[in-house]
Amino acid sequence: MIAGIALLIAAATYRLLPIFMEVSTQQPSWLPGFSPLVAMILCSAAFLPRRTAIILPFATILFTDIALNNFYKSPALTPDMAGNFAAFAAIAFLGWRLRSRAGFSTMLPAAIASSIFFYFVSNSLSWILIPEYAKTFSGWFQALTTGLPGYAPTWTFLRNELVSNTLFTALFVICMKRGSVKTPTTELAPARW
Repeated sequence: MIAGIALLIAAATYRLLPIFMEVSTQQPSWLPGFSPLVAMILCSAAFLPRRTAIILPFATILFTDIALNNFYKSPALTPDMAGNFAAFAAIAFLGWRLRSRAGFSTMLPAAIASSIFFYFVSNSLSWILIPEYAKTFSGWFQALTTGLPGYAPTWTFLRNELVSNTLFTALFVICMKRGSVKTPTTELAPARW
């Protein structure tokens, strides 16, 4: 539990780096899309105690979303947040289903599938909500590949999401598995009087 909460705090801190570093641009200079959010949702649902498995990561994302939107002078709540939270809920459901068999062999493929799923959902939402995208198949394809001019191509977000979510999921699994290893206890022989 301590390792899981420490990773949640690390994920929130990483997410808030633009505020801490006072980077006032929407396009941070570090890797676009390199974020532990999907891994945080997936692994929290799979490993954390039932009472905190869903509430804690969703509250963390909501808090960091509002803080970042405030920093970038955007509305606190935006329409795309609802769609992203719906995608996160589906990912949490997957993590919840893996609770009894959460390990490297199940969590790493789940992290990859979740990253791809979240990429398609979030970029499809961008295509729907951002007026600069043509509301055609080619506009949707642009939202999934090159994105809008002046920004990093959206395919780089997919690449970086795959790397970051696989990495953070592996770290989460390692921390949770190491934390659950029980040290053998030696029983004292009964005293002979």
